[in-house]
Order: sequence, then structure tokens, then C-alpha cells
Amino acid sequence: MEAKRQDLTNSIGLLVLRLGAGAYMMSHGWGKFLNVLKGEFNDKFDPIGLGPHLSLIGAATGEFLCALLVVVGAATRASAAVVVFTMLVAAFVFHAGDPWTMGAGKSKEPALLFATMFATFIFTGAGKFSVDGLIWPFLRERRARRKASGK
Repeated sequence: MEAKRQDLTNSIGLLVLRLGAGAYMMSHGWGKFLNVLKGEFNDKFDPIGLGPHLSLIGAATGEFLCALLVVVGAATRASAAVVVFTMLVAAFVFHAGDPWTMGAGKSKEPALLFATMFATFIFTGAGKFSVDGLIWPFLRERRARRKASGK
């Protein structure tokens, strides 16, 4: 009984973290996502040498689309890994010359906070209250039935 209660509270905690971190990250990436849709690329935005078009598409994918997938809990571990990569690039490449903590102006701190939160999902997954939580038990059961029937 205690294990079920702990699993439930862990899943609620992951849901709260997914909704909060994902929504904030999506709001951070919304402008980039709109610029991609409009085809408005900044020729100066090329933090890792992929070119401004691919760089903006990558940032928008990590900050908006993958954050959205984390919010709903779909492909959570892979999506979170993309967000973490994007935030590490933001912290250590794009904000390389900025201070570690917030002060007057820009810093590495927001990107590192997001990276830390999303890294959690790489290790924990999304929890029961997610698309992953609905699909994976079904797929495991289906695989076990096939294995038991010898197919």
C-alpha cells in the first residue's frame, strides 16, 4: 500500500514539474518558433556553427516543440534530452561571456536551471499521468502476450 502511495505522489510531483517547467520553456521558445514559421531568421544567430537557419530551427524545436512533448509526457526522455542539449548550448556557448547568476542583464542561470529540471525527466520519465504512462504499460503487456504465445 505504501509503495502505491509513493508511486502516486511521485507521479503527481513529476506532473507538476512537467507542467511548470514545460510551460515556462515553451513561453521562452514561442518567439523562436514563430520566427521559424514566418521564415524570419537572424543571420547573427549561429552559436555552434550550423548556420542561422538550422540553429534557429534547432533552438525552436528544443525550446518549444520538445517542451510541449514533455508537458504532455510523450517521448519524454528523448524530448527532455533535446531540451537539455539546447539549454547547455545556451548557457555555455550563447551566454559564454555572461556571469553565472542573475544580476543586471543576462546570465547562464536560467538556461542551467532549465537544463537541471529537464535532466530530471531523462532519468525519471514522465510518470503515470502522461502519454508515456498510458502507452508503455500497454506495449509491455502486448509484448509479454506475444512472447507467451510464442510469436
